[in-house]
Amino acid sequence: MRTVNPIILTGFMGTGKTSVGQEVARRLGRPFVDMDAEIERRMGKPIPRIFAEDGEAAFRETEKALCAELTRRAADEGLVIATGGGTLIDPASRTRMMEMGTVICLDCAPDEILRRLQMPGNPLRPLLPKDDPLAEIERLLAMRRAAYASIPWHVDTTHLPPEEVARRVIELGRTITLPVKMPGGYYDVHVGDGLLPYVGGALQAALGGEGGRVAIVSNPIVAPLYSAQVEEGLRAAGFHPFPCTIPDGEAHKTLDTVVSLYDQFLAGGLSRSDVVLSLGGGVTGDVAGFAAATFMRGVRFAQLPTTLLAMIDASVGGKTGVNLRQGKNLAGAFHHPVLVLIDPTVLRTLPPEQVRSGLAEMIKHGVVGAPELFAELEAAAGEPLRAIQSLPIAQALRVKILIVEADPFEQGRRAVLNLGHTVGHALEKLSAFTLRHGEAVSIGMVAAARIAVELGLADPSLAGRIEAVLAAWGLPVRLSPYTAAAVWEAMSHDKKRKGLTLRWALPRALGEVEVVEHVPPSVVLSVLKGMEQ
Repeated sequence: MRTVNPIILTGFMGTGKTSVGQEVARRLGRPFVDMDAEIERRMGKPIPRIFAEDGEAAFRETEKALCAELTRRAADEGLVIATGGGTLIDPASRTRMMEMGTVICLDCAPDEILRRLQMPGNPLRPLLPKDDPLAEIERLLAMRRAAYASIPWHVDTTHLPPEEVARRVIELGRTITLPVKMPGGYYDVHVGDGLLPYVGGALQAALGGEGGRVAIVSNPIVAPLYSAQVEEGLRAAGFHPFPCTIPDGEAHKTLDTVVSLYDQFLAGGLSRSDVVLSLGGGVTGDVAGFAAATFMRGVRFAQLPTTLLAMIDASVGGKTGVNLRQGKNLAGAFHHPVLVLIDPTVLRTLPPEQVRSGLAEMIKHGVVGAPELFAELEAAAGEPLRAIQSLPIAQALRVKILIVEADPFEQGRRAVLNLGHTVGHALEKLSAFTLRHGEAVSIGMVAAARIAVELGLADPSLAGRIEAVLAAWGLPVRLSPYTAAAVWEAMSHDKKRKGLTLRWALPRALGEVEVVEHVPPSVVLSVLKGMEQ
């Protein structure tokens, strides 16, 4: 996982790639490569002469070779690259560059492009005729639209000075992209500050340049904060969004809520070729995803999570569902998103108790597969701004991604992600879902660690260390006010049972969790009894 991305600027001629790229490189202290200038240097003549004397085909072959060379250099040198206007029209070059770093397409209105190209000292480009160049600009833009639309990040430079464009490019350049492989394909998880306004371009790229209707599913808490910004970004990319509202809270994660979404989808004209976009926390994502999976036998689904818990857990892996009276997530479906867009800046409006709830899952991911993340969270206890940054979120996500790729339908290895959930789900049910998911999982992790110690699977110091870091973040580590007997009864309906027994995810060490098919009831009850106070 790269933490410093090469930045590649592309787009039509006259959009400002060179001037913006130079400014970005200057601010970041990185090397800058202008591909057109480099080709002119290597071929010993300006581009108009290359086209006239050697032909466009020769120019494009040189471009491809330079792309391949820059791919080998970019990560080591942290390059900022300005491509030619047609460089990334070639699918192979585009794929190579997008794998190499963050590609950002600069856009501009055709009449402004022409004005810039006609400025003194800026000779007309070889692809443009002297008579009616505006018509040719519009024709070329139309021809390249699909290629440009396959790039997630776009900045419109029409009315912005290069300095402001550079600021936006630098912000986008910090984006961490994590591809998630799934049966039949993959989807991208993008993590970066300030991504919310760019959702339209990212969704268009994920859909292969398509537009269409987008049902934005949100709740009365989140919608007033972010819906307008998301709708604006979608419309700018050619989508037709419409709002759908569901109540906030786990108590409304029900089939009745799903039915209300069906009604809203139909009223909004949603078809099988359109998209459902979840804007909210884990409950919103689970309900919207289940509705998308079952409406018209399945429509495409995208996630824009607004809580830490949803970002690092619920948004990835394709699990959707609702609760039944007998227990949590007993009705559900696997329905992978086409896109997950994570903007940590939205966490600044999140109440502290919800941040802590998400941190419980982040700590869990540290126990499951990222000891270095666990250690960072130990050191940062009580300082949430250190934990809710792009890099820690991406570290936690990487743990889940590696596991769900290996076990997409939870038939084996994926069960380790249930660490803390056996007791946690029982506590949520006992509290009528007033106990936050992360708080319940925190208590469940303490129980799982203590059970592992009782079975001789783990050193006692591990249980103490896990409990200490959870408590340091202000998370609960005791059953109170519930009794061991009540928790045991509630666990009898857990969907993680295998036959008549419960499966337990138990930690052996940091980064090592084992799924145990049977734990003697006497051990479980003894541990739970010890956690009553």
